[in-house]
Amino acid sequence: DAFPHQLSGGMSQRTALARALVNDPKLLILDEPLGQLDSLTRITMQSELVSLWQRESFTALLVTHDVEEALFLAGRVIVFSERPAQVKAEIINARPYPRHRGDPHLAELRHEVFSQLGLAASW
Repeated sequence: DAFPHQLSGGMSQRTALARALVNDPKLLILDEPLGQLDSLTRITMQSELVSLWQRESFTALLVTHDVEEALFLAGRVIVFSERPAQVKAEIINARPYPRHRGDPHLAELRHEVFSQLGLAASW
């Protein structure tokens, strides 16, 4: 039992997800849901999000600027250009869950995303 302002960042995110899922949505829109978390809590929440998604069978639209997060969570990643935003690429990630961050296939996909963003030389 705590007031909202007394919750940790991770607990606040868990609470927000619980509120969003209470009505059994068919579509869940997540706009940078983990962006304010520290890296360890973020990794934990990513795994929890995958578990929820598998258990509850909802569709999720995730907006993130974190390429690793997108590839870890999503089956389909849309890469946008800078403003005005246009679709630059659609990358399909057919890897089954659970996914492993060290998977060489994810590294290949990451390289593909960065190439689409014009960052291939630095990665």
